[in-house]
Amino acid sequence: MAANDAAFIELDAVEKVFTVRRRAGWMRRERHEVRAVDGISFQVPRGEVVGYIGPNGAGKSTTIKMLTGILVPSGGRLRVAGIDPSKERTRLARRMGVVFGQRTTLWWDLPLRDSYALVRRMYRIPDDRYRHNLERCVELLDLAELLEVPVRQLSLGQRMRGDIAAALLHDPDVLYLDEPTIGLDVISKVKVREFLREVNTEQNTTVLLTTHDLTDIEQLCQRVMVIDHGRVMYDGSLAGLHAVGESERTLVVDLERELPPIEGVPGARTVRVDGARQWLAFPAAASAAPIVAAVAAAYPLVDLSVREPDIEDVIAKMYAERSG
Repeated sequence: MAANDAAFIELDAVEKVFTVRRRAGWMRRERHEVRAVDGISFQVPRGEVVGYIGPNGAGKSTTIKMLTGILVPSGGRLRVAGIDPSKERTRLARRMGVVFGQRTTLWWDLPLRDSYALVRRMYRIPDDRYRHNLERCVELLDLAELLEVPVRQLSLGQRMRGDIAAALLHDPDVLYLDEPTIGLDVISKVKVREFLREVNTEQNTTVLLTTHDLTDIEQLCQRVMVIDHGRVMYDGSLAGLHAVGESERTLVVDLERELPPIEGVPGARTVRVDGARQWLAFPAAASAAPIVAAVAAAYPLVDLSVREPDIEDVIAKMYAERSG
């Protein structure tokens, strides 16, 4: 691995301070400083997929906006592929792709195909490369029936898939994703995750992912960073985060009839009963398979599902553990 690949994304004591004015009386306003990012330092090697998570207002979006050059840091040092984003934003733009949650980069009144043609012209993508990338995105993201549809007529989930394709047409080295599976049904989520895994594997694309869906993190990321109040609170594996936060998954069991609380399942405990439905909690780092097998062997099942812990709950438990 080349030296610049070892620190493809590099932040050193990066800060972002906003000055806001607040009413302090009938005719008076006071200036206050808000530290959205407070001395963040980390490195991301080229080709790594990192989950960058935390509660709303933690500083995630501000960090990404500094990485793309939209915002200028108030302090510290920031580099992407050796480039200072705020000083060479145009140069860096050719090497990155961005999907900002519910803010589309597509042209609202144009069909999806025409939006892609404009992207090709903006990035000066060679014709053969453009055709290859477009065909691949259309196939893997199931966009064939949407190409002639104006963007404003697409559902949120359809537009998200369209935005992801647009962000990858020019073969970026780094991809910033903000809630890429929001509004998608289960099948579409699987398609998007498979597509992103393939892009990362085949093209060594570096991915920084913000999401509230822990399954996105579990399926895509080798590493998780938790940010809150503008600071990195955790940097490591998802299993390590679950261990620190003592988080739990939930097995939701629908029985044929109302029964007493389920007992005798190693590693799980019943936390709620509502008629024929029961909820069993078990450690998030543990496999659900033996728990499902034990319940199925002893009780008359109609249906069951596994619910992942909420990211905010994981973080709250992590803080409780540190302060205890």
